[in-house]
Amino acid sequence: MSDTKPSVLFVCVHNAGRSQMAAGFLRDLAGDGVEVRSAGSLPADRINPMAVEAMREVGIDITAEEPKVLTADAVQASDVVITMGCGDTCPIYPGKRYEDWIVEDPAGQGIEFVRPIREEIRTRVERLIASFEE
Repeated sequence: MSDTKPSVLFVCVHNAGRSQMAAGFLRDLAGDGVEVRSAGSLPADRINPMAVEAMREVGIDITAEEPKVLTADAVQASDVVITMGCGDTCPIYPGKRYEDWIVEDPAGQGIEFVRPIREEIRTRVERLIASFEE
């Protein structure tokens, strides 16, 4: 990893499930080594309770997080922008690293459906961290 701390922005439509779980994993696994943001193109009014429960099961507390609106400033301030289902609503800026993670949306689903999504996101976040160390 370089001397400068990389910054990552996770974006999904509602910023209530996938992007919040990804941000929670990155904060937990990378500690202070990465600046973490998350946002949504159409933020929900609260975090998905099943996402909170799924993360609690692995010892990560995201209850204090709130859905935030995606802004151009957040994108410009980030080195890596990871989208999860927001499509064309995510602004594109030259010089940014973009990744589109195809991950099921946990909205309205039970915990049994959300657990595999959580594990897929954890694996992707671990790969992301490893890419910073290359």
